Amino acid sequence: MPPSVPSLPRRVARILRTSLFAQVACALVLGIVVGRLWPGFASDLQPLGDGFTRLIKTIISPLVFCVVVVGIAKAGDLKAFGRIGLKALIWFEVASTLALVIGLVAANVVQPGSGMHVDPATLSAKAVDAKTGGGSLPSTTEFVLNALPTSFIGAFAENSLLQVLVLACLVGAALLQLGHTRVPQVLPAIEQAQEIIFAIVGFVMRLAPIAVFGAMAVLIGQYGLGVIETYAKLIVLCYAAAALFVALLAVALRVVTGLSLWKFVRYIREELLLALGTASTESVLPRVMQKLRKAGARDDAVGLVLPTGYSFNLDGASLYLSIGTLFIAQAVGVDLSLGQQITVVLVLMLTSKGMAGIPGSAFLALSATASSLGAIPAGAVALLLGVDRIMDSMRVVTNLLGNCVAVFAVSRWEGALDVERAKQVLGGAAEAVQEEAVQEEAAEAPAKEPVPES
Repeated sequence: MPPSVPSLPRRVARILRTSLFAQVACALVLGIVVGRLWPGFASDLQPLGDGFTRLIKTIISPLVFCVVVVGIAKAGDLKAFGRIGLKALIWFEVASTLALVIGLVAANVVQPGSGMHVDPATLSAKAVDAKTGGGSLPSTTEFVLNALPTSFIGAFAENSLLQVLVLACLVGAALLQLGHTRVPQVLPAIEQAQEIIFAIVGFVMRLAPIAVFGAMAVLIGQYGLGVIETYAKLIVLCYAAAALFVALLAVALRVVTGLSLWKFVRYIREELLLALGTASTESVLPRVMQKLRKAGARDDAVGLVLPTGYSFNLDGASLYLSIGTLFIAQAVGVDLSLGQQITVVLVLMLTSKGMAGIPGSAFLALSATASSLGAIPAGAVALLLGVDRIMDSMRVVTNLLGNCVAVFAVSRWEGALDVERAKQVLGGAAEAVQEEAVQEEAAEAPAKEPVPES
């Protein structure tokens, strides 16, 4: 007798019960509907997204610390770790500069702000000050000093990734020098702590659909869909430029590693959708680290390159800043010369590196750029207040993909990537990961002693 085929409602229910991607996608759509129909109620849902982000942030620092320490200790070569860091910084600088240039070229060709004829006298910088809290971007010296911890516990308490990375490098180097014989219990303890943290990640990720629903409802409830019509030209340009940049990333990944970016996108589709819904790459950092390790990237490369990229490699933000600067100039009728546009690139190369984790950092960088040119009124930055949140989706996806490609490229460059394993996992992502999990569970299960015959 042939097996019975489940009915459509049962199949849909099973997919919603087992697939995080389906759950997040439904939450995304539901959030848009609620935000559109009941904007007042939607504004009260802010704690849903904020609460999820807080839970994720509590485990990022200890996870990065454990992964980096274990990676250094197992790799057994501190010089190789230093080379990985240097190559990562070179890759980051090239990638972010390319993003800035693409943004400037796109804005010059399309002219998104032309024809707006905004009177600078009608614009006030008070709205920008409210957005940024009156803060400022750190100077280069301050940025470097802020990366050095003043307290072991304080680095974790403040959730400063760069400081945690510095501490992890020091601890990993100390373990290498002392060797496993003098401190035999330390490395296994850190490895066990790492497994506990990944288990916590699994628990927290079950709340992801609720977080996406709340964040998307708040976005649509506050800004509505009308802002898309007002800034349609700018929005389309930013997303098109981001698509071009991602296509170049795909070419670079194929040339350097032989891997397909599109297969990788399918592999992390749940994380991408979650990043889109919450407008935060931090919310998916633990899961992406885990998946990159399963895809053949060595622990030390993942632990160093990905968290560092969160501070140094903001490709999506670089695109947005370069396009936004020219949009503002065109909207107020300022014609920037080639020399001034080169100045824009140079200024943004510096300011974009200190943006991570600072409220309203995009506006601070834009204000700093406008001040350095001396031709754009400071208040003109307020023109982007209404559309900034709409750009978050473009920024987070581009930033995330740029950092993941950097992990693969630098790992391949350093010989820290198992290409065959990566192709296997990306070619049949779900099946390969599931099979590996079953094998690991079977290997970790205690062997049963045979029952003696009576």
